[in-house]
Amino acid sequence: TDKSLRGNQNEHLRSFNKNAPAHTNPVIHQIIFRSGPHHFLSEKGILQIKHDVPQTIPGVKHLIVAENAQVNIVAFMGLEDTRVKMLFPASFQRGQGLCKQLLQYGLHHYRINRVTVNEQNPQALGFYRHLGFETCKRTDCDEQGNPYPILYMKLTR
Repeated sequence: TDKSLRGNQNEHLRSFNKNAPAHTNPVIHQIIFRSGPHHFLSEKGILQIKHDVPQTIPGVKHLIVAENAQVNIVAFMGLEDTRVKMLFPASFQRGQGLCKQLLQYGLHHYRINRVTVNEQNPQALGFYRHLGFETCKRTDCDEQGNPYPILYMKLTR
């Protein structure tokens, strides 16, 4: 199912339930490659994410993509039930409000109330805290067993 809505004047959001169209996977792969610095990850960790995320996309329950006026995907968010599983903007979209728009769309349409974030990613951590999420659990490793401390956050407002 494809649900569309207008974002701000430059972006259009589309939501795919269950399976995203095949053409989105290579585009999403490019966004991950251009998603900006992840100083908290080793080079090996970055390569692992760039390998794992595109393979995870087909199994994401809800995939919301943001397209610009030229119909290029510039950001995406993957949801599992009421949890943000992944949120990636293209690096040139950082600080433009697009991730906030995606998150607000998820809050409104999917009632998301949980996020998982790497504790060593201060930009993402600050973003989620600013939007009302607070840490409720911490683990020393991510869900794949890699040595990245993960914070499980819950919406409190």
